[in-house]
Amino acid sequence: MKFRVLGAVVAVAAGFSLTSSGGAVAVGNEALTADLDTILADNALKGADVGLVVRDANSGEVIYTRQSSRRSQVASNLKLLTTTTALDLLGPDYRWKTELVSGGTKSGSTLNGDLVLRGGGDPTMSRLRYQQLADSLKASGVTTVNGALLIDDTKFDATPYGSGWAWDDEPFSYSAETSALTLSPDAKFSAGTVVVRVKPGAAAGAPAVVTTEPANDHVQIVSTATTGGGGVVVEREHGTNRIFVSGSTTVETTKLSTVKDPTGLVTSVFQKALQASGITVTGEVRRQKAPAGAAVLATDTSMKLSELIVPLLKDSNNMLAEVLVKSAGGSFTNGVNQLSTKWSGLGVDPNAVEIFDGSGMSRLDQFSPDDLTSVLVKAKTKPWFAAWQASLPVAGVDGTLVNRMKNTPAAGNVKAKTGSLSGVSGLSGYVTTQAGRELVFSVVQNNVLLFNSPRAIEDRIAVRLASEGGTAVAPQVQSVPQQRKAPAQDRTAVPAKERVDVECSWIGTC
Repeated sequence: MKFRVLGAVVAVAAGFSLTSSGGAVAVGNEALTADLDTILADNALKGADVGLVVRDANSGEVIYTRQSSRRSQVASNLKLLTTTTALDLLGPDYRWKTELVSGGTKSGSTLNGDLVLRGGGDPTMSRLRYQQLADSLKASGVTTVNGALLIDDTKFDATPYGSGWAWDDEPFSYSAETSALTLSPDAKFSAGTVVVRVKPGAAAGAPAVVTTEPANDHVQIVSTATTGGGGVVVEREHGTNRIFVSGSTTVETTKLSTVKDPTGLVTSVFQKALQASGITVTGEVRRQKAPAGAAVLATDTSMKLSELIVPLLKDSNNMLAEVLVKSAGGSFTNGVNQLSTKWSGLGVDPNAVEIFDGSGMSRLDQFSPDDLTSVLVKAKTKPWFAAWQASLPVAGVDGTLVNRMKNTPAAGNVKAKTGSLSGVSGLSGYVTTQAGRELVFSVVQNNVLLFNSPRAIEDRIAVRLASEGGTAVAPQVQSVPQQRKAPAQDRTAVPAKERVDVECSWIGTC
């Protein structure tokens, strides 16, 4: 039940009471209200902008609300909206195709005409699957292409990043370019990246041996790394495909690096695949849309959308989310517009939010906890709900929640989406109380300080909700650790496993 608090008299008459935090709760939940108020009074939230709402998962009844209608950045919580509306718009059985097509004719083992590699946006394509496409062409009897190799990535527009993305995130795997022809070098489908492998040399001080996977001619490795202790740093130069490797190591180390222009990477990898299959292309390589009516010579088909959402949500995979947007409309702008036609069916007013991408990486996105819980409530009425809910991280079990809320009533119970950016943290999902009532909740924190453990706030809320109906211990206000004592003091580097400005899956700490 959605309602607007107009005043104390109206609220009480409607069966609700005002809280000290200015929200409204259903009568009979005073103890829960007091505990949630205590959590939100934590000193760590001083100066922050925090919204929280708790609702019955089936009726939508509001149980607790505090600033929950205020729009803010929700980071990767936005993936709840992206995946649900994509399931509605594209359908759970939607698949992506990568094809070899040609308008030419076959004469013996020669294809007279251009060979076209046409991308459909599949973010899960790998070097092996591009090789299998080449092998399929060879199996059909073609050993010579008497024409050019055309690369068609026109399924998506040429804009690589969403509006409002941070330029200094460019080298990192969670901020890769989106392209209709791309590949993932790992099992987590880190589309638009390569693996940089660094091996120690034969003796201390010797140059490290650096390679990329897949092998390609698209990126250039510039290495000063040596054999020794200390660790290595891998970072791509802004705006180029020069990947700098520095530092030292005594053990084999792998790092992911994004590439500029994933289509160029695929072109290099596919050329090598054709050579490995024994297929000769006599003409040049150029980018061009496939001719109308071109015959399909070989096809690779992806997994279903209902399967793709598992790594997307469990690992908070940004690149998979952006592919959903561009698959819906070819560009970020049109894709969001197309997805927005399904928002009202999930309880979201398209004219009351601002969305610029699918992952939540854009600092321009504006969404509210109320909207997030509306999505969670309405999703339960959809035919694809069971598969979608099963794709959410589970507290203490898997995904980005694998290390959170262990040995609490929330473990194995809370199914929720995390969200992390500098100054932003959020958690939205489902929880079943000890009394057996299913709730949805959304807590979104903006303007939080990185060293004040915003995730601890979220976990305490989720654990308290999971404990409802049992013997609950009133939450205590935490003391706030200080990172620095004076503005002039250098900031202390935060260990990777303690970082809260990124999802743990993005930096391999979960």
